[in-house]
Amino acid sequence: MKLKLHFGICLLLALSAAVASAQVKPGVEVLRDRGFAGLEGKRVGLLTNPSGVDRNLRSTIDILYKAENVNLVKLFAPEHGVRGDIYAGGHADDTVDEATGLTVYSVYGKYRSPTPQMLEGLDVVVYDIQDVGTRSYTFISALGLMMRACAEQGIEVMVLDRPNPLGGLKIEGNYPEKGFYSYVGEFKIPYVYGLTVGELARLINEEGLNCGQKGDLPPLKCKLTVIPMEGWKRSMTYNQTGLPWILPSPQIPSPAAALGYPCAGIVGECANYLNIGVGYTLPFQTFAAEWIDAEKLKARLESYNLPGTVWRTIHYKPFFGGAKDKLIHGVQFFFTDYEAAELTTLNFYVMQAVHELYPSHNPYAGGPYAMVDKVCGSDFVQKTFSRTFKVSDIREYWFKDVESFRKLSEKYYLYD
Repeated sequence: MKLKLHFGICLLLALSAAVASAQVKPGVEVLRDRGFAGLEGKRVGLLTNPSGVDRNLRSTIDILYKAENVNLVKLFAPEHGVRGDIYAGGHADDTVDEATGLTVYSVYGKYRSPTPQMLEGLDVVVYDIQDVGTRSYTFISALGLMMRACAEQGIEVMVLDRPNPLGGLKIEGNYPEKGFYSYVGEFKIPYVYGLTVGELARLINEEGLNCGQKGDLPPLKCKLTVIPMEGWKRSMTYNQTGLPWILPSPQIPSPAAALGYPCAGIVGECANYLNIGVGYTLPFQTFAAEWIDAEKLKARLESYNLPGTVWRTIHYKPFFGGAKDKLIHGVQFFFTDYEAAELTTLNFYVMQAVHELYPSHNPYAGGPYAMVDKVCGSDFVQKTFSRTFKVSDIREYWFKDVESFRKLSEKYYLYD
């Protein structure tokens, strides 16, 4: 009993501290403070998940459902479901939300794009999900396909904006190439795109990037409204917002995991290679395996003098996954100068270091490469890098679209 009470007090103190230091007001709170302007007299659908909350952890589902002047009639479930009760990769069927009695239509099951029948009778679909700022995350694809479906049916879309946990200044990675568009790479944008989800929606809509999962359909433009945040700055990472973090998916339990996602997620797609902290308490924050000498790997990575990045050795036993209950060894990374650091190239520098130390352990040997290539938006990276495992061989390609995208995206900025 004392333990439960102590835990409850700690949780309340943590929430109170977040509220007391809050600087940023997310889109759902701005919408509420405006009296839900734009939704009155309309039949409303909502695409959301557990991360759609206000600073007091009230779900956007419940906020809209209880608002006197909002007629919320349907819910749409992305990966993991509207209430977060579906595990990673699990497909959902249409169901009923117990708290509201509303029908929940899955857009991560039989259908990835809502059908006309699902959208029937709606005037507007609201989107409120915490993004992670990385192209391969499925929620922005769900948004893009929803925008396209709504454009086809003449239905409005309203995006309630939230912080990009990577900040609004980091842009890294190439555009996907023809033949490599997918649900983990639906748009012609870099791997790290430096936009909030509201800004991204504006860019998708205005630049004709909304061309379906395979990128082979003609662009369609929907009637789009973005409800911006108040108080957010492009230089902010999530820990500077004062907002509580609600995990948008099981393996992103903290802002640190969101920050690590673009740094380790590409390595994570290489089957039977390295553990990246998934299955342990540090998802997307480590690189480890049974056969690694942690000190040697740390020394090799330090020899590259990567800007703004430091390494420590780590030894742990994952609780689940391919390395479950095995003692594995490797490194954990930290940023001493986030502005100077590169995120995505850590994936490739780790693979380079491991290859130099352990050439028999090939990250691509587990094949097939389909998911690696989809995430990278091309097979050029995998094919070229696997020849010598030198980051220098792919660096020019990986960053070739960054400056053109930065120039393009600036006109869609909502924040300084």
